[in-house]
Amino acid sequence: MDDNEQLLEFFKALSDANRLKIIGLLAERPLTVEQMAEMLHLRASTVSNHLSFLARVGLVEGRSESYYNVYSLKFDRMDELGKRMQMPETYPPMASEVDVDAYDRKVLADYSLPDGSLKTIPAQRKKLEVILRHIARDFEPGVRYSEKQVNELLARYHSDTATLRRELIGYKLLQRQGGGGDYWRD
Repeated sequence: MDDNEQLLEFFKALSDANRLKIIGLLAERPLTVEQMAEMLHLRASTVSNHLSFLARVGLVEGRSESYYNVYSLKFDRMDELGKRMQMPETYPPMASEVDVDAYDRKVLADYSLPDGSLKTIPAQRKKLEVILRHIARDFEPGVRYSEKQVNELLARYHSDTATLRRELIGYKLLQRQGGGGDYWRD
């Protein structure tokens, strides 16, 4: 099992209320299936299934004691997985196969006409931000533009150039020199 699968199984193990209760009980002391079944008001077979899952993830272990199997929590495994969850480098590989631009493409498709102009300026802030980031790409970083040049570029997208210009500045996608001066993108 690779690191992502191990972490996924760990999260699955913790996503069930009864398994969390079992972990809580075993954190106090080792117990048998029958003891836990009685404490949790569950059938022994249900507790056994939960313990099997927890054992597969490596969170509990069982040992024979007379006629019973006694289960205990593997604190070292809990610590190991807990530490891995706190490491920032743990999570990016999990998202490596995710299409992070899918939402942006959908918003652009929903709001754009075939010629690239906008049907309308989105009212929702998240969608507006997608549109504005797309428009901002038309501005070369470091190049200074007059207000007239900015309006000409923005008119390709929508006739309300003042709103687009104001929003681009508000989202800090364009900078503006005060008093009607130049505009630029960092």
